[in-house]
Amino acid sequence: MSLASELKAAGGKIAVASDHAGFDLKEKIKVLLKDQSIEFVDFGTTSKDSCDYPDYARKAAESIAKGETLCGIICCGSGIGVSVVANKVRGIRAALVYEPEVAALCRQHNDANVLCMAGRSMKDEDLKPVVQAFLDSEFEGGRHARRVDKIETPRKGEEPGSYKNLK
Repeated sequence: MSLASELKAAGGKIAVASDHAGFDLKEKIKVLLKDQSIEFVDFGTTSKDSCDYPDYARKAAESIAKGETLCGIICCGSGIGVSVVANKVRGIRAALVYEPEVAALCRQHNDANVLCMAGRSMKDEDLKPVVQAFLDSEFEGGRHARRVDKIETPRKGEEPGSYKNLK
């Protein structure tokens, strides 16, 4: 099932977050989501004042890991910082994406649950197609499921499947 279908069927929400460099992009994303009647939770920041991206990216990623939101879209200047932070949270598979084909592939092959974007370089004409490809694509499972399971292999000291029980 696509994220868009899951969001509408379950009444779920998307976590959105950014730092100051991704703020304008996050605000455009919120408009796209509102236009599709998709609910979201904005984890900040609330302005273009300089701030630290880990504070906001982590809050968004943790809300997904806990099941409070279904997926996320987070932004910073390059998209790299927020993707690094999000991927530190157990159960998160964040992908830095610049084009629609990669947005679809990150869902189809990696079951990505966080879309990371670059506020300084994302082209306006690519924004809607990237977000739409992320929301409309479905995880293909099969050989890709085996690979995702390997990503989620328990870390030292964790119980098998513990990342699934964060909710």
